[in-house]
Amino acid sequence: MKKILFFSLLLALAGCSQEQQNKISRLGVSWLEGNYKVTYADDSHVKSWIVRDGKVTSEPGKGYYYFWVKVNGNKRYVQTPIARTYIEEID
Repeated sequence: MKKILFFSLLLALAGCSQEQQNKISRLGVSWLEGNYKVTYADDSHVKSWIVRDGKVTSEPGKGYYYFWVKVNGNKRYVQTPIARTYIEEID
């Protein structure tokens, strides 16, 4: 079932403009649960977080990603600008 959904999504993306594909890919992150490395990069300032068994949710209208991470055993809410944030799926 996941393969069918994935290939349907790829087929739909093929007919979209680059901007539409970017918007769809940002929205897709909203519902995916998993392990992610989220990196915010602004010139020489670079900060990364690891999201384990969680979600990275997008708010394209406001221009932000938001997610929860554990830092020193405490749960923290993080919000980063979409334009300067990179998300990688990790194992």
